[in-house]
Amino acid sequence: MKTITVYTDYKSPYAYLAKDLAYRLENDFDVRLDWLPYTLDVPSFLGDARVDEHGNVIESNRSPHQWRRVRYAYMDCRRQARKRGLTILGPRKVWDSSLAAIGLLWVKRQGQQAFRAYHDRVFERFWRRELDIEDPAVIEKVLRETGADTGGFADYLAGPGRIEHDEIRRDAEAAGVFGVPTFVVDGELFWGRENLPDIREMLEPLRR
Repeated sequence: MKTITVYTDYKSPYAYLAKDLAYRLENDFDVRLDWLPYTLDVPSFLGDARVDEHGNVIESNRSPHQWRRVRYAYMDCRRQARKRGLTILGPRKVWDSSLAAIGLLWVKRQGQQAFRAYHDRVFERFWRRELDIEDPAVIEKVLRETGADTGGFADYLAGPGRIEHDEIRRDAEAAGVFGVPTFVVDGELFWGRENLPDIREMLEPLRR
């Protein structure tokens, strides 16, 4: 069975929009998806900012160009989300999604059912502004909801999980990854869900 690596980040609306489309690859073709976190360093390329509950900027180091890019990105993602009945509310700050990413690494070892339940819940609740992905207790609670064994998770989060997360990021960048979602098929990188039609064409001999 062919393995397709998918790099994702819970704070990326583009990764959220690609999630269900990626699932379909496993449904339609004899392939396995290996989901890996690539935690984006958003301030390094889009600056940092905070807004209040009314959308007023209360803190920012973004340039006007960066603000235009951010505003367009959320407008575009909301437009696509509406077509599929999804909710995308722009976050009020740039979140550190690494704890949720380490949760992904933990739960993926506990089976497909638990993984998808976690993956779906974190994405959906975060983009509804219902999930604090920087709170370890919140992440562990979501894991428990999926039926995952959380014994030892706190220790994993503070030690081995963080090391694994950082190594995955370094290896991804060495392979050329710079954003999410990124799909790796036979060593070839495809960035963005708009490349899924090409990926599906490549996988046609493996159709179920």
